[in-house]
Amino acid sequence: MPRQHLAHPVAAPYTAAMEAPDHRSIASRAIPPSLFAFSIFYGGMVCIAGVLGNKQVSLGPISRLGPLVGLPPLAVEAGIFAFLLLVVTSSAVAELHGQKVAGRLVLMGFVPLLVSMALTLIVLVLPAAPEMDAGHLAAFHQMMGATPWIWAGGIVAYGVSQTLNVTIFSWLKGREGGKLLWFRAATASALSQIVDSVLFITIAFGLSAVGWLMAGQMLAKVVLSVALVPPLIYALVAIGRRLDA
Repeated sequence: MPRQHLAHPVAAPYTAAMEAPDHRSIASRAIPPSLFAFSIFYGGMVCIAGVLGNKQVSLGPISRLGPLVGLPPLAVEAGIFAFLLLVVTSSAVAELHGQKVAGRLVLMGFVPLLVSMALTLIVLVLPAAPEMDAGHLAAFHQMMGATPWIWAGGIVAYGVSQTLNVTIFSWLKGREGGKLLWFRAATASALSQIVDSVLFITIAFGLSAVGWLMAGQMLAKVVLSVALVPPLIYALVAIGRRLDA
């Protein structure tokens, strides 16, 4: 009986392509340049907003709107400018990459926010160097040593207002079919900043602060949203599209 020979599989020839990365797969997972840049910028604004908020600023001619409606001259904490940039950045991300990505950006913003707060508390507890000027040390503690209720108010107001901004902006985009970018951004910013003022002032200062303080803050933030957000959103969206081109 003839002997049967088993056929052995022939190995496929080796090619460099076998070890070469799939660039299409990598590209599909890579973060878009605009999202990368805006994420870094967003994290920076989250951290600096609380520091800037220690100064109250006058709004110049806009301040005169207060007495016209029975309020003191309008003034806001300087942190509003960083928060408006947060609003514009998250809206730009929603415009370029969708509501889901913008929502993730807002959630990731809690990381630098909480880490910066934790580092601030640690630095406040650490003993100062003997040669540090006593006046500078007192000023540092006065500026950075916020009460727990102010910390809590900032965290809650950030999360709710920024999420609301992305939600309103995206809802209006679906309703308007992607048109009226300036209107969508300004409307979402104004409404979210009203909620931000209500939450922060109520949590940080209690119901006793509700009144002219809250009304003045809301009016000032609405005016700033209408005046500053439209040109800023067009600028950021244009920058984002150029980065992704």
